Amino acid sequence: MFTLKGKLEISDFYQVVFNKEQITIDKSVTELVEESFNFLKSFSENKVIYGVNTGFGPMAQYKIEDSQRIQLQYNLIRSHASGTGNPLTGRYVKAAMLARLNTLCLGNSGVHKSVVALMAELINKDITPLIYEHGGVGASGDLVQLAHMALVLIGEGEVFVKGQRLLTKDVFTKDNLNPIKVELREGLAIMNGTSVMTGIGIVNTLYTRRLLHWMVACSSAINEIVQAYDDHLSFELNNTKKHVGQRDIAEMMRNHLSDSKLTRKREHHLYKDNKNVTVFEEKVQEYYSLRCVPQILGPVLDTLNMVEKILIEEVNSANDNPIVNVKDKQVYHGGNFHGDYVSLEMDKLKIVVAKLSMLAERQLNYLLNSKLNNILTPFVNLGQLGLNFGMQGVQFTATSTTAENQMLSNPMYVHSIPNNNDNQDVVSMGTNAALITKKVIENAFEVVAIELITIVQAIEFLDVKDKVSSKTKVFFDQIREIVPAFKEDVVMYPYVNKVKSFIIETEIEQD
Repeated sequence: MFTLKGKLEISDFYQVVFNKEQITIDKSVTELVEESFNFLKSFSENKVIYGVNTGFGPMAQYKIEDSQRIQLQYNLIRSHASGTGNPLTGRYVKAAMLARLNTLCLGNSGVHKSVVALMAELINKDITPLIYEHGGVGASGDLVQLAHMALVLIGEGEVFVKGQRLLTKDVFTKDNLNPIKVELREGLAIMNGTSVMTGIGIVNTLYTRRLLHWMVACSSAINEIVQAYDDHLSFELNNTKKHVGQRDIAEMMRNHLSDSKLTRKREHHLYKDNKNVTVFEEKVQEYYSLRCVPQILGPVLDTLNMVEKILIEEVNSANDNPIVNVKDKQVYHGGNFHGDYVSLEMDKLKIVVAKLSMLAERQLNYLLNSKLNNILTPFVNLGQLGLNFGMQGVQFTATSTTAENQMLSNPMYVHSIPNNNDNQDVVSMGTNAALITKKVIENAFEVVAIELITIVQAIEFLDVKDKVSSKTKVFFDQIREIVPAFKEDVVMYPYVNKVKSFIIETEIEQD
């Protein structure tokens, strides 16, 4: 059981979203939420407070009569539940719910305590609102997507339960759940924030770290396959660069290869008398896709760590408007709902993941091109050359998918389009940025899956499975359970999809 105290870490998201750990709200948090609500209710009686007794956005100049305040909130929720496109899948919605719940629990939003109680209950019961991908510009937060979340909280709209799309009212009746009753500004408080883009972003970082670990494993195994010299991974060489990410990737690869019988020491082969040699038969140095992995994946790791830091700062921030400050007995109006921080970090993340997929594609090409590696058959074909095709067909998929990632890596952050009668004249497009990053990550898993199948086929062809490192042998056996060694041509798409699903759902061990 995880107790929510108003501060979340990446590990908390992993436990709740991936491992379905139950949550409870600390009593002190509930008391703070209640205090914030009571203060705002009293404070707003004789004052103009945006979203309590005014219209919204460019219609904020219109005063709302006391008798219409509650209807105002319901109107906002219903009118803005206008998303389209594909529904967001469960983990991303659950992460958004947890992010929004945490923000509301900070006591800066003035919501009734019933809101946070119901949100926690929905998370624990794995009831996820229907939220569409399209709709958010990320300026006044994720208004459209969060409106769909708010719609469920008032007992309307649709939800997913165990993969089934159902009416909220039917699920609430079955599970004895009571929808919230708007008391003050619950509609605006739920909708006016960055929690969907942040929730998607956090799941993106969790998947990216898993993807990166698989890429490190692939890169290490290829060094074994070609019996590369290991000094490009050495502590001494990599510590002459000051970048933490590069040093960490090199260390991961050294750990992966620590008991390999295939990588070689340069001093055993090249640091000796070679006076009578004019042309070296073996490569003195490997291609960049093998030799420069720490320098290529190091920036991926450093960027990922920074993205996580910014997203956790965002999820632990008050990101709606206005901000209620019980301590100062004041309400502050501003723009904490603006999503530029998240948008920029998502663009950074998708750029480095696109580069990771490019590295995987080049390593794959190296294995498939016998004229480059000089040790494998064309396309790692274990059958009859000319008659059989090996991995030839599936390379097209990897190349196509990598090209898509290169195109998708263009930034969303700079694509502001004014809207809302020009009230929102500079917007973040943060939710779009997070969703495109999600697609880039999914594509990268696809390319790495194809590379993994090829690596396993190469190890099979060279008959070195007893010489590879123990870590390579583990994933060799895992992939072999999914994809048997094949000489005759087989239909590849089921295998690629199964391996992709496996690595998406499986963390590879890293020391």
